[in-house]
Amino acid sequence: MHMQVRGSLPGANRTAVTEFILLGLVETPGLRPVVFVLFFFAYLVTIGGNLSILAAILVEPKLHTPMYFFLGNLSVLDVGCITVTVPSMLSRLLSHKHTVLHGACLTQLFFFHLLAGVDCFLLTAMAYDRFLAICRPLTYSTRMSQTVQRILVAVSWACAFTNALTHTVAISTLNFCGPNVINHFYCDLPQLFQLSCSSTQLNELLLFGLGILMAGAPVILIVTSYVHVAAAVLRIRSAEGRKKAFSTCGSHLTVVGIFYGTGVFSYMRLGSVEPSDKDKGIGILNTVVSPMLNPLIYSLRNPDVQGDLWKVLTGKRALS
Repeated sequence: MHMQVRGSLPGANRTAVTEFILLGLVETPGLRPVVFVLFFFAYLVTIGGNLSILAAILVEPKLHTPMYFFLGNLSVLDVGCITVTVPSMLSRLLSHKHTVLHGACLTQLFFFHLLAGVDCFLLTAMAYDRFLAICRPLTYSTRMSQTVQRILVAVSWACAFTNALTHTVAISTLNFCGPNVINHFYCDLPQLFQLSCSSTQLNELLLFGLGILMAGAPVILIVTSYVHVAAAVLRIRSAEGRKKAFSTCGSHLTVVGIFYGTGVFSYMRLGSVEPSDKDKGIGILNTVVSPMLNPLIYSLRNPDVQGDLWKVLTGKRALS
């Protein structure tokens, strides 16, 4: 039975919560080794897959293009996203210690929102890249120069940093003086809102408002880009040309669908008061499944990545 730190009667000095209890994915002791093995394997596959793609992009001159520059950045983000949540969960499974300090909880929350925020903008930059490549091929090299690529990535990090810092500062002003049990395997905003003994109305409005900017605006830009791309591709007379254009866009759209689909379910359901196991399932999709599938999605649908990845892994890359 988990102990909950509760505040004293109204009007008296309340005891501030200094640590939270993360229940994790399972409470049945017999299932913990199974969960550990599964998530440890998923973590290794994710790290290995994303670093392999990053290595292929770095060492193969043929992949030194804007699309692969953004894909390399996405691989770094995927490694970061899963590293923020899974290793700490695995260590709690091994140590049987479920507590996490208040400061550590907010730190995890900050880095999770920072990396997820960069992901939002990076996926938008990738959609813009495909729009320019297919709809504006004559001016593509000047409109998507190395300088433009770096500016897009830098702006993505700056906006995401501002968003993550805003949420972290805002939640640090809340009082936690009652229950301290989080029915999840990592610290996130909706679960912390449930535990606060202060009003979270402003925080929820902030989450909704910034969510529109961080997710709504990118989705509109991505959809607009792909409406133009689809119209341009359908005008291509060659079936082979259409297939090639759709294959490069299909991978990106799959990743966008998984990322934004799980994000909407996570943060746009603040009306559901009680945290449930559905939140954990969505959390797994967000933090584990999506980063693990991204390398697979991009490599399976892209012959260039497949070939160059195989060369890197087998050491057969021609010296240049």
